[in-house]
Amino acid sequence: MGVSIEIDNVTKAYQNNIVIEGLSATINPGEFFTLLGPSGCGKTTLLRMIIGFNSIEAGEIRVDGKRVNDIPTNKRNMGMVFQNYAVFPHMNVRDNVAYGLKNRHVGRNERNQKADDILRLVKIDQYANRMPAQLSGGQQQRVALARAIVIEPDVLLMDEPLSNLDAKLRVEMRNVIKRIQREVGITTVYVTHDQEEALAISDRIAVMYNGVIQQIGTPKYIYQRPANEFVSGFIGLSNFVDASYKDGILDFGSFYRVPLKLTGDAGSEVRVAIRPEEFVIQKSSEPGIPATINSSVFLGMTLHYFASLDNGQEVEIVVPSDLSDILPDGQRVSLGVVPEKINVFDRKTKNTLIPEGA
Repeated sequence: MGVSIEIDNVTKAYQNNIVIEGLSATINPGEFFTLLGPSGCGKTTLLRMIIGFNSIEAGEIRVDGKRVNDIPTNKRNMGMVFQNYAVFPHMNVRDNVAYGLKNRHVGRNERNQKADDILRLVKIDQYANRMPAQLSGGQQQRVALARAIVIEPDVLLMDEPLSNLDAKLRVEMRNVIKRIQREVGITTVYVTHDQEEALAISDRIAVMYNGVIQQIGTPKYIYQRPANEFVSGFIGLSNFVDASYKDGILDFGSFYRVPLKLTGDAGSEVRVAIRPEEFVIQKSSEPGIPATINSSVFLGMTLHYFASLDNGQEVEIVVPSDLSDILPDGQRVSLGVVPEKINVFDRKTKNTLIPEGA
């Protein structure tokens, strides 16, 4: 069973530059928790604060209830997997994996046994005697993962571990990481800028921007109910359309109005986030947002349309592919929406107006 991590009002500054200020979050025991955001948002800085590579200017971090701010990195019992693998080129696979155990003065026979057990878990035991130069990138990353967990750490930290792999290997390795994390049950904090990766592997995601956590939630909830426009635009694709709201009616203009219950502080001017799959393509004579099909892309299971609204705004629409004809370029259509799926934001604050639990 893993341990909890409490991040309580922490601040990190480099001289006069405050990177993270007053950030708080709680990571549950055994949870796969992902820090997701664009480059420079502070996610790696926070990860390095947890393991002790970065100092903490204010606040505190507690692991299993114990304050770790002043505990040296090598005393925190945490494992780390880096972006560049960081395997030792002069050691074979088994010795790489057993390195942390050797530093802890575990006897040779015992550490080799433990290393071999972990190598079987990550399914590279057949390469135990090979040198890193003889391994693929994915195999080297498995070595790095095995080395991090063989010491039985309280916490596993992973910093963009798949970014150097090609697309196919990334998918394979994220499945490996998720499987092993489930089997070992270790509390894991994972850093990535790849939204699809985060959605695929996480129990919960913290979306970060400019050193601030914008939202924490399950992948499903964050995708379906983003807290603000940034989260909506960063997680997946959203088409943003201006509309007005009054007396329970969302008004897109052109005689297209949708009944929708928003929070009590809903202003009259709103922005509606409509994901491509939340559009409904209708005949141009039906009530909806008038649009013109510009182009289409057939991707087997789905068909993607790119269209222009009458105000010139371009939107993307995704529909399941079927046996009907693909709409030609220049076709006039009317776009309806799926009311229970769309998200609505205050045009000034950029925050959601969807009631909690809706």
